[in-house]
Amino acid sequence: MIDLVLFKILASTDQVPVGSGDGKVNIPKIDSIDLLAGVLNGVYIAAGVFAVVIIILAGFTFATGSYDATKITKAKNAILYSVVGLIAIIAAFALTQFILDRFK
Repeated sequence: MIDLVLFKILASTDQVPVGSGDGKVNIPKIDSIDLLAGVLNGVYIAAGVFAVVIIILAGFTFATGSYDATKITKAKNAILYSVVGLIAIIAAFALTQFILDRFK
């Protein structure tokens, strides 16, 4: 999704020439809604990757817990909280996409 926003920016025909002479630089115009969507999508992707990494590490800790009750409990809680976090991230993504689509 971020790549799509960046592609839209780079492929935009609405560009503002800056500078003078032959060395003008065309700076693409970007809509504030597209910028906000790009930033939020980046945050959602980073948070999702972080949650998945935590799930993998907690799963490894759970599997190698060696019957240590504290390690197993910590690993179960980490998996539970990461899954709840992923659900919250997906819900936030859906909500912001719904809201941002209303402003386009």
